[in-house]
Amino acid sequence: MAYNDILEELRSHMGDDAEANEKFLKEAGERYAHESNYDAVKAVGELLMENMPEERRNEIIRLTHIDGVRMDEIYNQVNRLISEKKLIEAKSLAEKLYKKVTVDFAETDKVKFVSLRNPFEDNLCQLLFPSEKTLNRTPFDFCAYLATYAFILVETGSTIDALPILEKAIEYNPVDVGPLFEMAEIFKLIKNKKRMIEVTQQTLKVASSPLAIARCYANMGYMLTDFAEYEDAVVFYTASAMMAPNPAIPREIQHVADLKGTPVKVPPQETVVETMKKYGMEFGPDKNVISVAAQLSMHFLSENDIPNALQALKMTFNLTQDESVKKLILKYDPKAATMKPYAESEKPDIKQTVNDNPEE
Repeated sequence: MAYNDILEELRSHMGDDAEANEKFLKEAGERYAHESNYDAVKAVGELLMENMPEERRNEIIRLTHIDGVRMDEIYNQVNRLISEKKLIEAKSLAEKLYKKVTVDFAETDKVKFVSLRNPFEDNLCQLLFPSEKTLNRTPFDFCAYLATYAFILVETGSTIDALPILEKAIEYNPVDVGPLFEMAEIFKLIKNKKRMIEVTQQTLKVASSPLAIARCYANMGYMLTDFAEYEDAVVFYTASAMMAPNPAIPREIQHVADLKGTPVKVPPQETVVETMKKYGMEFGPDKNVISVAAQLSMHFLSENDIPNALQALKMTFNLTQDESVKKLILKYDPKAATMKPYAESEKPDIKQTVNDNPEE
């Protein structure tokens, strides 16, 4: 259905009661978001604005627009310019977004703004980073906006300048691995071993997929290779392959062998576990991550919300390979005979629990 047709369809269900209209539109928005119908979500947003009292509408426009253009549209322009290799133009727009975010959505004594994208991130964040402040949801994914700006800075030669930008991005979503991986890349570039280890430890505490965990281990392997710590590098490469096989890992292990001038032996799991302890890490997913995913799955099952329960169950299974979890998945989704590693972009898009209205 075309955008204008969606608008008309939604308007046909609206009446003169502003409160009832808002309730209807929010429910429609949640449904369209679950269906990944972005034109419909945009139409809902437009109608929500039309339905608001003028004073509230003007305040939201002030918060969400720059020079009359919505922030998400500017962010789309930034990504388009990046894809076109027009980094200088992209940098200028991304800097505007950064200034807008950090000025109008700054933390106060009572309020903290967060860009948590789903209940998994919501629950994990509040478990690992509890705060007595009111958590207000940002209107857009500011963590991604700032991480993209940092990426542009690195690509245009301002590598060190990107670090405080990434730190700010992490403040908006401390359980998003994206800016943490960007930060790890910087520490790899400048060969800061101490900070690289610290960031990897931090990332492993929130990594929610085998792919993300494997990337952490591979990053350690790359860094240790640079520091000629070849035995430990092979251990981390092995751990990466154990977590999520990747054709690049055998090549990296062969590269280590070439640097040493002698063949390398793939270490047993016992060696992997012991070596990782030396770096303050444990092999496998963090127990808190598993716990949050498992509890969410049980919660949604109790609510008979099968689609969201299945997503949380699949996350749990991919982290644990627990056969009892697999049986539950197959009970509700017999077609899911083969599970794949759970990608970061596939996290549950389900009902939030923090304040969705940052102006309140």
